[in-house]
Amino acid sequence: MPRKIIIDTDPGVDDTMAIFLALCSPELDVIGLTTIFGNVHTELATKNALRLLEIAGRADIPVAAGAVDALTGPFEGPVPTVHGADGQGDVFLPDPAGSAIELSAAQFIIEQLRANPGEITLAPVGPLSNIALALRLEPRIAEWVDEVVLMGGNALVPGNASPAGEANIRNDPEAADLVFGAQWQVTMVGLDVTLRVHMGPEQIADYATHGNPMSDHITRILPHYRNYFESNYDAEGIFVHDSSAIAYLLDPSLFSVRRWPIRVGTQGLGRGKTWPATGGRLLPAWESRPPVNVCVGVEGDKVVALAAERLRRA
Repeated sequence: MPRKIIIDTDPGVDDTMAIFLALCSPELDVIGLTTIFGNVHTELATKNALRLLEIAGRADIPVAAGAVDALTGPFEGPVPTVHGADGQGDVFLPDPAGSAIELSAAQFIIEQLRANPGEITLAPVGPLSNIALALRLEPRIAEWVDEVVLMGGNALVPGNASPAGEANIRNDPEAADLVFGAQWQVTMVGLDVTLRVHMGPEQIADYATHGNPMSDHITRILPHYRNYFESNYDAEGIFVHDSSAIAYLLDPSLFSVRRWPIRVGTQGLGRGKTWPATGGRLLPAWESRPPVNVCVGVEGDKVVALAAERLRRA
């Protein structure tokens, strides 16, 4: 049976690639998208999610709109230099034909987990506000979920939103600390591995040869995203962030994992930093925390090839 997943997303160019990869993978059954602020505001993230499902021919999948701000303060704002003002590389898609369901993202997550205990994996690839809100509303979801596999964090490498913090975690570190501290299995697919999953110019160009609406859309939106990376990193092409979390769901053997409890910095210069307890004896702040699967190694070329192969067959 395919693995049921809910993707919590802020589309976002790399979110788009992750959503399409999941939809093209028979091992996964995407039962819903929940939206969150991050790359864009939540309202636009919701419109983008609906449009992406229409492009993929999967408008049957429900979309639930989520939080518009972090748990303890206002959203600091989107990143148009990375994803474009529209979150889709400035291609400015028409409005979707459909609309979000009436349930909030947190309520949708709770209802789905309650109805399918032990069967659903949460795959958040944006800030973790919706997941934390669901936990607050119904703590029993920690017992009902199969696993939480997230894109975010940086255990042993610098951040990208600041020297300390990765963007998804830094947008709501209080929410992230709740998620990492809950008694459920979390797998963190963060910058420790995603900055080693590199898609070069030839691999990008190959998407234009696939001949399907999803790959055609990726081809349209990647130039803006690629320009950001080539202007700010010493590499041609892009790094593959959100799709790496989906790749973990498809083939965890492509990743090497260490297990550490995680605390998230919420103050000052360390805000958004995911701090693993890598030593022997745990300090008090980490003592009651469950171990997190932290991805620390990856076969990056195989992740890129896996995504391309799935989209090529769409």
